Amino acid sequence: IENVIQRMGNIPVNELQGQLVARNAALVMVTCQLPAFVKPGQQVDVTVASVGDAKSITNGVLLQTPLEAADGHTYVVAQGPISTGGFEASGPGGSATQKNQVLVGRVPDGGIVEREVPVTVVDNTGYMYINLLNPDYATSARAADAINASGLAVATSLDAATIRCYVTSAYRDRVPDLIARVEQLTLRADHVAKVVIEERTGTIIMGANTRIDPVALSHGSLVIKVQAQTTTSQPGPLSGGQTVTTTNSQVSADEKPAHTVVFESGTTLGQLIRALNSLGVTPREMISIVQDIKAAGALNAQLEII
Repeated sequence: IENVIQRMGNIPVNELQGQLVARNAALVMVTCQLPAFVKPGQQVDVTVASVGDAKSITNGVLLQTPLEAADGHTYVVAQGPISTGGFEASGPGGSATQKNQVLVGRVPDGGIVEREVPVTVVDNTGYMYINLLNPDYATSARAADAINASGLAVATSLDAATIRCYVTSAYRDRVPDLIARVEQLTLRADHVAKVVIEERTGTIIMGANTRIDPVALSHGSLVIKVQAQTTTSQPGPLSGGQTVTTTNSQVSADEKPAHTVVFESGTTLGQLIRALNSLGVTPREMISIVQDIKAAGALNAQLEII
């Protein structure tokens, strides 16, 4: 705050020593994602996150903040009102209520681009490189074949993620037109069979068309109930006795008969899930079942646990 007053107000800070109360100021970290091909003067969204002991940055205003990249140059200057999408309120006695996050917000279009990021589309040898979002050898080969069949460029699949295209003289001065035509080509992308499991929340995500080999699955549920019942015994009138309290514990176990389902060859995981749901399997039990099927070698998919 002293720096702001010195730079903007030309007020001697020595005269304000001991009078500044910074209860409505917050120390924040400002970041943004700078897309390719942005030009100076264009606007981008910025993210503001508290890095101090502020209780909330709701309804706050970000002062002019230069954003530097790793090379030390300033590419964006950000400022403006902060939007958090939440609120926080407190009352006497320590009561408080909060909705959503109040320590992280955004400034829509709050960053003005000051410096352009140089982007090279075609190198000095006349080649343009296309990077796949999801690397896959089959998809890379099919994309190269589609480009060659269209006659737009001479394409070669270098690896699972990179396709090298030689820009012919017909499109040497019209590279954006070439890229637009390449983007309109259609092909069948290859997908890796994968099952993703998050044990912390009991979430399982799987491709419905993933095949499993013949396997027999047996599921039985065991329910154990522990109930505590308290009994109080009162003495008779004028007996001189004492009130006695006893606790009786009842333990019961109920084991349901196991259900057996046989999956034929070519069964998909979608059919497996429907069968498990019919057995009343919980998500966590389903995670264990899928892991056991994978351990048995009957699941033809990549198992990823996060």
